[in-house]
Amino acid sequence: MRESRRPDSAWALPAPGCDTHNSHFRSPMSDSARPPQRPRGQEGSRGGRRGEQEPGPGPPGRGRGRGGGQVQPPTAVTAVAAASPRDPDGRKRKCLPGARARWVFLGAGRLPPAPAMDCYTANWNPLGDSAFYRKYELYSMDWDLKEELRDCLVAAAPYGGPIALLRNPGRKEKPASARPVLEIYSASGVPLASLLWKSGPMVSLGWSAEEELLCVQEDGVVLVYGLHGDFRRHFSMGNEVLQNQVLDARIFHTEFGSGVAILTGAHRFTLSANVGDLKLRRMPEVPGLQSAPSCWTTVCQDRVAHILLAVGPDLYLLDHAACSAVIPPGLAPGVSSFLQMAVSFTYRHLALFTDTGYIWMGTASLKEKLCEFNCNIRAPPKQMVWCSRPRSKERAVVVAWERRLMVVGDAPEGIQYKQLTIQVLLDRLVLRRLYPLAIQICEYLRLPEVQGVSRILAHWACYKVQQKDVSDEDVARAINQKLGDTPGVSYSDIAARAYGCGRTELAIKLLEYEPRSGEQVPLLLKMKRSKLALSKAIESGDTDLVFTVLLHLKNELNRGDFFMTLRNQPMALSLYRQFCKHQELETLKDLYNQDDNHQELGSFHIRASYAAEERIEGRVAALQTAADAFYKAKNEFAAKATEDQMRLLRLQRRLEDELGGRFLDLSLHDTVTTLILSGQNKRAEQLARDFRIPDKRLWWLKLTALADLEDWEELEKFSKSKKSPIGYLPFVEICMKQHNKYEAKKYASRVGPEQKVKALLLVGDVAQAADVAIEHRNEAEMSLVLSHCTGATDGSTADKIQRARAQAQKK
Repeated sequence: MRESRRPDSAWALPAPGCDTHNSHFRSPMSDSARPPQRPRGQEGSRGGRRGEQEPGPGPPGRGRGRGGGQVQPPTAVTAVAAASPRDPDGRKRKCLPGARARWVFLGAGRLPPAPAMDCYTANWNPLGDSAFYRKYELYSMDWDLKEELRDCLVAAAPYGGPIALLRNPGRKEKPASARPVLEIYSASGVPLASLLWKSGPMVSLGWSAEEELLCVQEDGVVLVYGLHGDFRRHFSMGNEVLQNQVLDARIFHTEFGSGVAILTGAHRFTLSANVGDLKLRRMPEVPGLQSAPSCWTTVCQDRVAHILLAVGPDLYLLDHAACSAVIPPGLAPGVSSFLQMAVSFTYRHLALFTDTGYIWMGTASLKEKLCEFNCNIRAPPKQMVWCSRPRSKERAVVVAWERRLMVVGDAPEGIQYKQLTIQVLLDRLVLRRLYPLAIQICEYLRLPEVQGVSRILAHWACYKVQQKDVSDEDVARAINQKLGDTPGVSYSDIAARAYGCGRTELAIKLLEYEPRSGEQVPLLLKMKRSKLALSKAIESGDTDLVFTVLLHLKNELNRGDFFMTLRNQPMALSLYRQFCKHQELETLKDLYNQDDNHQELGSFHIRASYAAEERIEGRVAALQTAADAFYKAKNEFAAKATEDQMRLLRLQRRLEDELGGRFLDLSLHDTVTTLILSGQNKRAEQLARDFRIPDKRLWWLKLTALADLEDWEELEKFSKSKKSPIGYLPFVEICMKQHNKYEAKKYASRVGPEQKVKALLLVGDVAQAADVAIEHRNEAEMSLVLSHCTGATDGSTADKIQRARAQAQKK
């Protein structure tokens, strides 16, 4: 069957510890695509031996073993595939083909009803009773390798991702001046990047889940590269690793991200479960470990990464607190060493290869044995990986030696899509810059724009800004024409990428298309374009955003430049003044001085005299400064009032010294009242004259104070001292407020005619109030008296008023 298109990924055994089905194999089997059933009478026995087959096409071997099948390892890109009665286009076959297929998988399906004998042909190998496998070439790799892979450090990314090779990592026969070459290929061998390795000796390579290449050096430094060979960042695995050097390393994947585990020259382990959030853990020491373990791997249990290692016939499990010895249940006797181990992608299953040639398969917790197989090969394999479906009961392990490939298990089946997810698939297309194909997939699947096309266009724009051979204007225009107002696209993110590439002017042009000021301002500040950021923040009307920029400007500029910037932005200046009133009073004073704002400067010194100064001398000095500022502002009223306050403070200090008691900080009126209450009537009158308190105000103050003292005699003398400028009704009201009707009646008789009725009613003389109202013939006064008439006691008074009103109406 001829292939029309070659996928950009290839079958290869991944690094130990990765599941084959999640790395490079996938079974597209359905009910119509199942492997053939073995004809009756030819089933293999349940013994421990395996079925074998010579290399090349031909009928499968009739071995009697259970769960084992072997084929020769691939020389080009090959696959181990399960039989299907249909071709990839869905057409029925008369027999199973032995030619190439254009899709690759490793797996098996359940058996359909017994097919014809002629379907059991070609190079298919049985695995137990329910699965058949074959190895065949998918396509030839495009690379032109001048060295064998055995002479290179190799790392194949999961999910059919890229392949990294480090050529000549430590060849003794090469001259010392020859630097190693790090090469990155697609899964089909298409070159993606090539660079000379100029850093330290490398121990291990591995890919993260985000398709970043992690290069572990001998000194414990991990360098991170992108898919196209671009350097991203680096980090260290700690001082202990640096001192003892790295013997071996593993790149592993968990639900938290991609991790790195290190074995040092001191035979101690250090790991980080997530290189994106680096937290180093030094694992406990293994008792009696004097040399490197024969094999080890990482295991994730209960959301915690562990180290499983073999020392001779013993297995140890390391966690963050302890080293525990573990024993695989049902292990065949006679084992003196474990040579290889592999954990499944989900960390649920474990495979152990022993020096007796047995492969033990069980749960990763080492609590349950699944099966054990004798492969009759005692040489340690080059690689051993799991091939299983996460929820399937059918499991298998693929084992590779120098010239042999073996599949061991109970008819497993894989799953060359659900694990990858659509989003990850799109991310990988974008990473390879296959933007049109990614957009077509989004449109075909009708994905929401934010999840699909918008996200891809944003990635395209971030790539576009890296094309330094195109002018800033052309790049900005092309991005805007392509993106427009596409929902979910952030121009600020694209501008940040441009700034990261050293294209500041392009970043500023792109920010002009960003409609959200809150996204523009932080990047402008980062780019040292603070004044432009301030203008954008003011345009937004967001005061919090303006404050953010102002504080940034204050720390960035010297004081003079900062103030000059504020003078050109009235809104920003006003907001900063409000901030300084609560946080930085001295800065506020400097602002007023620079602007020659004497009015506000005077007000500032008034507040400062009370807020900061306790000594009377300091307060008076601050008030004098305020008065001078008010004179400069030509505000004579404020200046005079400030001078009066200074005089009052000095007088209050003198009163405290002479009379005792508390006078400071009292108002002028309260000072007069306090003097009256202290019996200092003459001083109170003198103070009123000095500060030109009007007579009406002074009479009110003295009336209130004497009533509070209940000094009725002095109050009467005061009322007779001269004609009251406030009248005598206030005397009546104050006396009644103190519940002294007797004294109130004295002043009721002295109240003028216009307020007589009200005064009489206040003292409770309703009858006399009625007579006065009738005498005045005032309808309003008569109505007021009627409202105070109650019950039978005031009945005659009410009748008198009614008759007077009737007579007045007749006239």
